[in-house]
Amino acid sequence: MNRDLHAIRRDYQFEDLLEDTVGDNPTAFFDQWLAFAIDEGVDDPTAMLISTVDAQGQPHARVVLLKEHNESGFTFFTNYESDKGQQLAHNNKACLTFFWPTLSRQIRIEGTVEKVLREVSEDYFSSRPRGSQLAARTSKQSAIIKDRSVLQAAFKAEEKAFTDQKVACPENWGGYTLNPTSIEFWQGRPSRLHDRLCFSKINEQWTLRRKAP
Repeated sequence: MNRDLHAIRRDYQFEDLLEDTVGDNPTAFFDQWLAFAIDEGVDDPTAMLISTVDAQGQPHARVVLLKEHNESGFTFFTNYESDKGQQLAHNNKACLTFFWPTLSRQIRIEGTVEKVLREVSEDYFSSRPRGSQLAARTSKQSAIIKDRSVLQAAFKAEEKAFTDQKVACPENWGGYTLNPTSIEFWQGRPSRLHDRLCFSKINEQWTLRRKAP
């Protein structure tokens, strides 16, 4: 690749992120930032990178979609037997990262993960498009397969099995909620003097500190 990667940069131009702006509730401030990202038309505003660690200590990361969040945590849905599911079964500590380049904003959320109640998973599954429901039953997520025809054949089999009836939520599919212990808001600023405000949960109370960029 004949490109000078050293020269690829941009100077972030956005408003300051100050302590009195953030307040004392990181979940409420997350709501403000997410709502703003949605209103500004950011592509995939609910996309978040989830980082996990396997039994050998190797970190892994992939993008999933935020589907619910409240004071208890941030929820996404997946196959429990996938690589990420196995890694979370071994080590339930994880990190979520939102990055909205057009807003020069990033949010990092660290905490512990637990499965949601079964009825929560089933309720959400029933709201998904039928194709997505069938795909969840079709894919043995993270398993090695010969080629795409394997998926296509499995999808057709599930489609036939549930002709004219409701698609059942697989037992190995459902939600996880990350209960946050740390939430960091990053705002890009000129000359790389970025703002980083970090909330840490200590004795069930949030403490706010500023970090150097």
